[in-house]
Amino acid sequence: MTTSQPYPAPYPTVPYEPLGVPAPDAAVRSRAFHDAMTRRRTVRDFSPRPIPDGVLEWAIRTAATAPSGANVQPWRFVVVTDPDRKRRLREAAEESEREFYDRRASPEWLAALAPLGTDWHKPFLEAAPAVIVVFEVHKGPQSPRPYYTKESVGIAVGFLLASLHQAGLATLTHTPSPMRFLGEVCERPEEERAAYVIPVGYPADGARVPDIRRKDLDDVLIRL
Repeated sequence: MTTSQPYPAPYPTVPYEPLGVPAPDAAVRSRAFHDAMTRRRTVRDFSPRPIPDGVLEWAIRTAATAPSGANVQPWRFVVVTDPDRKRRLREAAEESEREFYDRRASPEWLAALAPLGTDWHKPFLEAAPAVIVVFEVHKGPQSPRPYYTKESVGIAVGFLLASLHQAGLATLTHTPSPMRFLGEVCERPEEERAAYVIPVGYPADGARVPDIRRKDLDDVLIRL
């Protein structure tokens, strides 16, 4: 006869401390955050200007406050600044991306990408002062089984992008496929699986971005 594994004791509770925003200020603050975030864009041309000390650490601290399934917090953020390692990362990514653009991407997918002007060349992986590689942490010798892993890590990355933007930095969200090479370049164990590659830095002088528009509120909001 086997016995089931007992659940751990519940967490102790502490009083919740809301921000205490006065009701008349709530919409104003929400609008101010929106106005800042609407200026966030994907940038592919980076300046060599160094990132101020502490900014990446605080942004990752912010990302790590995201909610996660069963509070397992199944994420790892690897900050790559070493030029040789960034070069290796770029070379491996471009090999993977060349295969994607030449062989694996459907005509429909390529047509969707065409207006953005992207191809297999990824110079930003070397040009950006830092590249944050985000890993999902799965069950391993030192890590418990995660729940809702992709959802949890995706929310954390959203927090990360918002924090970096608020600090005045530019980012790009790169998701090469397959991503196995990232574990090798970053020397991560098998239970850590790469999910996002995020170059970070200041935009280059004269950097330009596609003139896109976001969907109107009526296209994304349903009231019931």
